[in-house]
Amino acid sequence: MKKLSTLVLAAAALVLTGQVAKADITVATAGPMTGQYASFGAQMKAGAEQAVADINAAGGVLGQQLKLSVGDDACDPKQAVAVANDMVRQGVKLMAGHFCSGSSIPASKVYEEEGILMISPASTNPKLTEEGGPNVFRVCGRDDQQGEVAGAFLAKNYAGKKIAFVHDKTAYGKGLADETLKSYKAAGGKEVMYEAYTAGEKDYSALVSKLKQAGVDVLYVGGYHTEAGLIVRQMREQGMNTVLVSGDALVTDEYWSITGPAGEGTLMTFSPDPRKNEKAAPIVKAFRAKGVEPEGYVLYTYAVMQIFKQAAEKAGSADIGKILPVLQSGMKFDTVLGDLSFDKKGDVTLPGYVFYVWKNGKYDYL
Repeated sequence: MKKLSTLVLAAAALVLTGQVAKADITVATAGPMTGQYASFGAQMKAGAEQAVADINAAGGVLGQQLKLSVGDDACDPKQAVAVANDMVRQGVKLMAGHFCSGSSIPASKVYEEEGILMISPASTNPKLTEEGGPNVFRVCGRDDQQGEVAGAFLAKNYAGKKIAFVHDKTAYGKGLADETLKSYKAAGGKEVMYEAYTAGEKDYSALVSKLKQAGVDVLYVGGYHTEAGLIVRQMREQGMNTVLVSGDALVTDEYWSITGPAGEGTLMTFSPDPRKNEKAAPIVKAFRAKGVEPEGYVLYTYAVMQIFKQAAEKAGSADIGKILPVLQSGMKFDTVLGDLSFDKKGDVTLPGYVFYVWKNGKYDYL
């Protein structure tokens, strides 16, 4: 009783003096902060932290400071749902996540039910926005867009070559491999092999031997950098010169840490490098001054926070009911990725995918 009376008196004093403080706005990011894909979680965390710091230093959002919560889903669907429910308990207004499509899709159901805005920096499976609610958006491209570019490239540049397709059975990996194969076939190509492998293993020599026996010239991998790196290394160990081609999950320096020189010549698709965007130059400089290279999805996560700030201030509220009409209006947002808007599905209107090549431990435009 005494504690309650004290609280009532304190509240009354604040009202009388006009010093009622505005509460923080809690925003979040979630992804694989641990596990074999933790390098991507680190990218997202770095982007979110820097964006929140910069926004708060500039006055916050609607006069309120942002408070960042970070969730670790380890790219596991069940853990992602648990993270989503925890974010609900924390009263999160925005989820800048998740990373793996296999995590984002089930987690999005929780956010839809609880009225939380979700903007993924990295999940590319079409189902996320095709089947997701009106609260679901992304600032990255889609696997069908990525696959269309990759399949056409393979058909044009490796005509007459033996091309195999493998995937890791995940929503991302299988989806990307299937879309690329679909595009490749549409351009007149015919694969010599289509196989699945198990993510997380260390020995892919059986798969590599099968590829070698089939005389595969080009291997398309639908999956993540850890397994792709081991596969290319083991191909070289068996004397194979097969070109490895993959997608945006190879945009991390950790890929080269796994492959070493064996990764030379690896090709991958990704959106145009945001680090080369003039608008991003000051932010890129700030990251590098802190010893952080804003590769991969660092700037994509930063952009999500920028979008939230601009949408909330346009709406005059941080509540999803007020923000959604702004996001759905076709409004252009000024971000480190460039000026962007969203279509009716929640997909972003940005330039499509381009090819990169790994050379001397770095990746750049092909």
